[in-house]
Amino acid sequence: MNQTIMQVVPVTFTYPVHFTEHLFEPQQALLRDTLAGPGPSGDHAPRVLCVVDDGVLAAFPELAAQIQTYFAAQPGLRLVAPPLGVPGGERCKSDPDVVGRIHEAINAHGIDRHAYVIAVGGGAVLDMVGYAAATAHRGVRLVRVPTTVLSQNDSAVGVKNSVNAFGKKNWLGTFAPPHAVLNDRAFLTTLEDRDWLGGLSEALKVALLKDTAFFDWLEANAAALAARDREAMDHAVYRCAELHLQHISGSGDPFERGSSRPLDFGHWAAHKLESLSGYRLRHGEAVAVGIALDCTYAALNGLLPEAAWRRILNVLRTLGLAVYVPELGTGTQDASDPRSVLSGLNEFREHLGGRLTIPLLTGIGQPVEVHEMDHDLLRRAITVLEDLQAQASSPSVLHLHSQGVL
Repeated sequence: MNQTIMQVVPVTFTYPVHFTEHLFEPQQALLRDTLAGPGPSGDHAPRVLCVVDDGVLAAFPELAAQIQTYFAAQPGLRLVAPPLGVPGGERCKSDPDVVGRIHEAINAHGIDRHAYVIAVGGGAVLDMVGYAAATAHRGVRLVRVPTTVLSQNDSAVGVKNSVNAFGKKNWLGTFAPPHAVLNDRAFLTTLEDRDWLGGLSEALKVALLKDTAFFDWLEANAAALAARDREAMDHAVYRCAELHLQHISGSGDPFERGSSRPLDFGHWAAHKLESLSGYRLRHGEAVAVGIALDCTYAALNGLLPEAAWRRILNVLRTLGLAVYVPELGTGTQDASDPRSVLSGLNEFREHLGGRLTIPLLTGIGQPVEVHEMDHDLLRRAITVLEDLQAQASSPSVLHLHSQGVL
C-alpha cells in the first residue's frame, strides 16, 4: 500500500523591536510590560534569567546592580539569580563550555517555556545565548537587548542563533524568532570607534541592496556618523533594522531553505576573513572589506558602473572602514589553500547548500545573483584594494581605471 498524508503547519511569528533609552532605569516600563505581556504564565511570576556580556558589565559597572534593583521593584517578575556574565566577542561562540554554562543555569533555575532568558550584549553573545535558549526544552523565550550598532541594526532583529564549530563560523545554529528585541541607544555611547563604525557596514550593505535613498543619506551623512553624531546614528540604526525586518517577513524565505541569501552580500569573504584573523577582525569590519571586494569584482567584470563603485568605496573610506586587510591575501593566492580567502567561496556554498549563489550589484539598489566567481578576477580585485589601502588616497580621487587593471 502506498499512501501519503501531506501535513501543513501554518505558523506566524510576531515579535516587537523597540527603540528606547535607559531600559533598566526604575521608571522604565518597557521591559516590565514586555515580560508581563500575553503569555500563559498562570498565577506564577515569570522567572527571568539574565545573561550579560562581560564587556558591557565592564563599560557599565553599575549595570548588574541596576538590573537586580529593577526586578526587585517588579512584583510580577522573578529574577532567578544575579546577572550571569559571559565573555564577549566570537570567543564565546567558539567555546562549548560557555554554552554549557547557559544550559546549566537554565536547568538549575527552572527556566521553562513560560520563563525568559534575557541576553544583553553584542551580536556574538546574543547569537550564543539565543542558541542555548533555543536548544533548552526545545526553545525557551528569549529577549534580546543588543548593545552594539551591528547587533541593534542587524543581527539581533533577525531569527537566527548560532555558535562556531569545526573552525567555521555559525556551523551550529537554529532559526528561532525572539520574544522581543529591546534596543537601548544608551549602550552605544561607550563603544570603541571600531565598533561604532563597523556596524555601519551592515547599514551600507542593506542600503546598496534595497534602498537607494538610504544609500544617498548614508553618503551625505558619512562624515557625521564618523564623528559620532548620535541623531545620525539613531536614524541609521532604525532604518537598517527596518529594512532587515522587511526582508525577513517579505522575502518568502525567512528560514533560508533556498540557496539564495541576498542579505549576505559581502559576507562570503567576511566570514572567511574573520576566521583567518582568529576573530581579531570584528564582523562589521570584515563585512566592509567583503563589500569592497564584491563591488570591485563587479566593477572589474563590467557589472557595476565605475561611478557607482567609486561612490561606494568613498562611503566606506569616509566612515573610516578599511577596504583591505592582510587576511585578504595577495593577487597570487591559491583558491584550494584553506588559508586563502578564496576558499571561503566553497565554505559559503556548503553553509547554504545547493549551488553557489552570490549577491552582487549592477547598480546602487540593484542586486543580482551570480553562481560563479572568476578567481582570476577576484585576485585582480584584491590587488586593486591592496593598492588603494596602501595609497590611503583621498576618496575624491579613487578611480578604478587609474589602477591599470581594466
